[in-house]
Amino acid sequence: MEINLVSDTVTKPTQEMLQAMFQAKVGDDVYKQDPTVNALEEKVAAMFGMEAALFFPSGTMANQTAIKLLTNPGEQVICDKWSHIYHYEGGGASFNSGVSCNLVDGDRGMITADLVKNAINDPEFYHAPLTSLVSIENTTNKGGGACYDIDVLKEIKQVCVQNKLKYHLDGARLWNALIAKKQSPRQFGELFDTISVCLSKGLGAPVGSVLVSDAATIKKALRVRKILGGGMRQAGYLAAAGIYALDNHVERLADDHRRAKELGGILKQLPWVASVEPVETNILIFSIQPYLSEKAIIEKLKTKGIHISSMGQGKLRIVTHLDYRQVMHEYVLEMLPKVSV
Repeated sequence: MEINLVSDTVTKPTQEMLQAMFQAKVGDDVYKQDPTVNALEEKVAAMFGMEAALFFPSGTMANQTAIKLLTNPGEQVICDKWSHIYHYEGGGASFNSGVSCNLVDGDRGMITADLVKNAINDPEFYHAPLTSLVSIENTTNKGGGACYDIDVLKEIKQVCVQNKLKYHLDGARLWNALIAKKQSPRQFGELFDTISVCLSKGLGAPVGSVLVSDAATIKKALRVRKILGGGMRQAGYLAAAGIYALDNHVERLADDHRRAKELGGILKQLPWVASVEPVETNILIFSIQPYLSEKAIIEKLKTKGIHISSMGQGKLRIVTHLDYRQVMHEYVLEMLPKVSV
């Protein structure tokens, strides 16, 4: 049995999702004539109570488009030191938008209103970049799937309003946060200028993210997506997978969260594990004993058919997902204590 817990991006469409894709009505989305893409965009915008949405081939492109729309070259984005937009988007903020990132030292990838306030450059001090955007990641990837309390996000919003800053949410795994915190999409739609959400992680669609905002911003986003090469033709086949995922795969994220917590409970008992970070959603990060090698642990697990990933500095990551079934989970729970190092 081969069990891939490297990421929640490794899932494949279910038979039901494939059927929905096969039956999709399609057109040319570059001309905005694909009815299924249009339906997906309308659906996601309505969920968040926002005016419009735009389908993207990737979350990175959706985030980069938002940064481009909300900043000018030479300006600065405030984000946590572990932010995906800084670490995992190929330097796109500087390459595409000509902006720098002011990295703040948050807790497990989450920042606070005070941290934001203290990171804002004096707009009269022209020697420093002009602060123009605050970017939040929820849930946090490097932070082990941690998710924000809505009140903290509201406090940051007030700082943005007071200082005339734009507010972006990288919500690649926002669906996980909504389930874990019992929050609603509309709570987020009321706060942010732009929100990106991914369909190909926890929800199990093969491809795609959606950017939501007001109608004027999304109209501009269409042009930026074109410039970045993100126009797709009969993309309705992919959008149909997204619609199916939203209708059928959101509530079940609770199963992924439960399994991640159970794995964390087992890992805490093992002698070769130094510590396990708090588990809120489907990402589990743990540290091994300092005298051990990450590569050695990974290879030991591979011999039992269990694949996980390294985060560096003695940290390993497990991510539960749609294709990680209960029978697999029971096998992993049984095998972990049998790993000898």
